[in-house]
Amino acid sequence: MIDLYTWTTPNGRKVSIFLEETGLEYKVVPIDLENGDQQGTEFSALNPNQKIPAIVDHGVKGDPIGIFESGAILIYLAEKTGTFLPAEGRERAAVLQWLMYQMSHVGPILGQANHFATHSEPVPYAIERFVGEAMRIAGVLNTGLEGREYLAGQYSIADIATYPWMSAAWGPFSAMMPEKTSALTNVDAWLSRLGAREAVQRGMAVPAPA
Repeated sequence: MIDLYTWTTPNGRKVSIFLEETGLEYKVVPIDLENGDQQGTEFSALNPNQKIPAIVDHGVKGDPIGIFESGAILIYLAEKTGTFLPAEGRERAAVLQWLMYQMSHVGPILGQANHFATHSEPVPYAIERFVGEAMRIAGVLNTGLEGREYLAGQYSIADIATYPWMSAAWGPFSAMMPEKTSALTNVDAWLSRLGAREAVQRGMAVPAPA
């Protein structure tokens, strides 16, 4: 059994999608970020950075294993199950490079773009800076998807990590910059492809509304 500490954010949904894809038994522990649950003593002991998601894996020898950071969790679970991450060689390297791209570029920049675009006191320079960089990042994904269905050529934790962020951003970006998003046909098709997966749909609904 895996305890999944999560909330309704792209980073949280990465892990729930993976768990739904693999059928691993898990229990959802909602961490309501608006109520400040992440600052509680129990969760802070699990993740001193006070960010979701985090997991506790009880299905191991000895003491349960606690892990925070969504990328580390995905790699751990992929290796635990032998799924969505090749064991070695160029195929593994391809998955890891796109996973790191999501962790270092897609998530941080899209998060900043959303923050400044929806802030009660708009900062035009910040909006232009981060929304522009977000579109550049989407363009890199579009290039990477040229001639292939998935980022690393096969469905992997790189897709699982990237989808929740791009899915959340695609609607607002399409409304703000329809001419730019319409040119990113590979990303659009990839979003549709992943969004049609039943496990992705279930993972995106975790945690269920109270």
